[in-house]
Amino acid sequence: MSQYKKDPDAIARLTDEQFWVTQENGTERPGTGKLLHNKAPGIYVDVVSGEPLFASSDKYDSGCGWPSFTKPIEPANVAELTDTTHGMVRTEVRSTHGDSHLGHVFPDGPVDRGGLRYCINSASLRFVHRDDMEAEGYGAYLDQVEG
Repeated sequence: MSQYKKDPDAIARLTDEQFWVTQENGTERPGTGKLLHNKAPGIYVDVVSGEPLFASSDKYDSGCGWPSFTKPIEPANVAELTDTTHGMVRTEVRSTHGDSHLGHVFPDGPVDRGGLRYCINSASLRFVHRDDMEAEGYGAYLDQVEG
């Protein structure tokens, strides 16, 4: 299994928006994320550390304007923290090893799939297509991605 960590070289390659979202706890405008409408099979990894976060098989259209998932592909790679900013109490989601801000998790997801909605910024993610997963070191997760 790979060792994932906050990679200074990856941080240096981030776009301004990716840096703002992952390193400064920003939120991309709803409906603007490049991965919002992605329906290809594969996994979503942290743009900074490469740690696997979500599978396409757990992605769904919640209508909220950000990519939504029912659960993490590797729960140990997703940390949940209390967020009291903006006058509300929410649960922030961060990558465990890269410490990237990903988004928030809410209890209004599909009940038949666990009831959670991981509302995630596209800017914090890199998509790895199913066809490339083995070559990029994510072959262990192929069984969690639709064929």
